Amino acid sequence: MPRDVAGPRLDEAADGRGGVEVALFGVSKEWGRFRALDDVSFTIAAGSFTVLLGPSGCGKTTCLRLIAGLERAGTGRVMIGGKDVTAAPPAERGVAMVFQSYALFPHLTAAENILFGLKARRVPAAERAQRLDRAVGILGIEALLTRRPGQLSGGQQQRVALGRAIVAETPVCLMDEPLSNLDAQLRAEMRVEIVALQRRLGITMIYVTHDQTEAMSMADRVILLNKGRVEQDAPPAELYARPDTLFAARFIGTPPMNLLPLARVGTAMVVRGTTGPAFAAASERSLLAGLRPEALMLAEAGLPLRLDRAEYLGSDTVLHCRCGPEALPVLIRRPGRIDAAGGAMLHAAFAPESVQLFEADSGRRLLRQAAPALSEVTKPSFQP
Repeated sequence: MPRDVAGPRLDEAADGRGGVEVALFGVSKEWGRFRALDDVSFTIAAGSFTVLLGPSGCGKTTCLRLIAGLERAGTGRVMIGGKDVTAAPPAERGVAMVFQSYALFPHLTAAENILFGLKARRVPAAERAQRLDRAVGILGIEALLTRRPGQLSGGQQQRVALGRAIVAETPVCLMDEPLSNLDAQLRAEMRVEIVALQRRLGITMIYVTHDQTEAMSMADRVILLNKGRVEQDAPPAELYARPDTLFAARFIGTPPMNLLPLARVGTAMVVRGTTGPAFAAASERSLLAGLRPEALMLAEAGLPLRLDRAEYLGSDTVLHCRCGPEALPVLIRRPGRIDAAGGAMLHAAFAPESVQLFEADSGRRLLRQAAPALSEVTKPSFQP
């Protein structure tokens, strides 16, 4: 079991906020023929909350373990606080890590688990007690200190694991999918607690997850990984509103972005198999129009659709539709409840600025100056 890793105290952090900058430059990692990371570079600001997001196997945990020093990079450099730590052992990197499994010793009490790393590093007893008091005060776990992990709920075990990271008092904290073992309600509560904890301590927190809800609700910045490469590095709002690639457009958003192939008609383009609305697009390449489900409005005229089914979710309704002779899938998300029978014919309108254009071959989004303009914006009507 990997032990806690720790280095400089919070009050020794370079910028005085408690956190330090973390950066990867051209980092690659291979196991045999499998390339887990391929020329990955990013910089994480001191004192920020950054999420590494992506599907299973994309390289998120590998990045975290390289930063922690639990794995060695094949090529490239790892920088923490302006120092090259690529070859440094874990204990010299100034990081603490919270594992997905919490990594608690079953025979030790919560207090003993929290202090285990400090005892291993022979921190004086008086200082251990002070750090424990500070961590317990932050997390509110006074009543749990004499219990063993088997006597704790999942959320309580999570708080003990966080306590172990807090007492290390390092400028960087790494979290590897720490909430995946919790139920939905507790995950929501712990998301709030972890963000509040990071803000209070001012440390640099790097958080790994495949859950976009966690990423969008917690992060200052999201680094989206795909097949060992950085797909997009941006604040959550930008990642959602302006995905750089088709992968980002499909991965971010629930329901995901509609991606509709376009066909050229004269100097304009329309959704393939339809006669409009029309887009102005400078590119001669094959394009796809990206539209968020909530950007589509039911209207008297516009994009013609056939309704498959209406999915009522309580606060809103998702309409599952088909478009054109190819039956292209289109999702519409509208507030409240919409009662509509399968087979109904609908029309969808949308504002020009809500459309993103992507090149089909490269998967890249066109620049904003090449953004589409509708030849006509239809008047919305919320009657199906």
